Amino acid sequence: MARLHVVTGKGGTGKTTVAAAMALALADEGRRVLLIEVEGRQGLAQLFDVPPLPYVERKIAVGPGGGEVFALAVDAEAALLEYLDMFYHLGRAGKVLDKVGAVDFVTTIAPGLRDVLLTGKVYEATRRKAHGRLAYDAVVLDAPPTGRITRFLNVNHEVAGLAKVGPIRNQADSIMGMLRSDITRVHLVTLLEEMPVQETLDAVEHLEALDLRIGSIIVNMVRHSPLDDDTLTLAAREKLPLAELTKGLKAAGLPADKQTVAGLAAEAHDHAVRVGLERENRGRIDALGKKVVDLGLVADGIDTGVLFDLAEELTA
Repeated sequence: MARLHVVTGKGGTGKTTVAAAMALALADEGRRVLLIEVEGRQGLAQLFDVPPLPYVERKIAVGPGGGEVFALAVDAEAALLEYLDMFYHLGRAGKVLDKVGAVDFVTTIAPGLRDVLLTGKVYEATRRKAHGRLAYDAVVLDAPPTGRITRFLNVNHEVAGLAKVGPIRNQADSIMGMLRSDITRVHLVTLLEEMPVQETLDAVEHLEALDLRIGSIIVNMVRHSPLDDDTLTLAAREKLPLAELTKGLKAAGLPADKQTVAGLAAEAHDHAVRVGLERENRGRIDALGKKVVDLGLVADGIDTGVLFDLAEELTA
């Protein structure tokens, strides 16, 4: 039933890449998907190699199944002007406010209003209809990182000190109702490292305390060890048989002097320790009892072709 997919994750985990791949995966069998960013970084434009996105929905890709992916970069100031025109019919007066800096002033003295405006645009796009049907079959939001996601989505709390009644309060209540409904899922992107995993655990706890529904924990950049468990155990204990390493290097036509063998054993030890830490962190994620999705490490950087490959992984 989910139509609004909120993607968050600690900085550096690849949440924007995952959000883009998710939009492509959802653009199946003629479906229309809107991909939204709200942080002003133009990360989506860079990923899809298109010009910077304006405050206008623009088609940027065709999904693997023939669907269409549109993108939108939401700007808080533009959203405020749109809001004022929608509820107060300011028209040209709103543009005058923008020119004199009133819009920036308002969102600066009331930072919570900025998040209400950003989520408000997501709310409008998710519910919008055209020709008797929903304008978009799904909306994917490249949301702020896990350290800020709870505050960003908790719009009722953000407007508590701004408005008890009136349009702003009503809009916040409507947004919160949609975020807590069956149509919304929050997906968290992480790496198998201590800090991203801890932020993921904390975010799940805080989001569920707000009655927000978790979709998937997406473990990104997963690396698979070429060594079996017995070999990993020996390597971690620095007990690898050096004679076997020497024999293997010679069979491969590589230098097999003592320095090379010792260096290979040390590298195997470091690898085994890293694998052990990754497995420990994976256990912490699995203990959440949520759906977990793995995306493999891409060694050569991200381009549009890689996004389609990741979309296929998500679909599978």
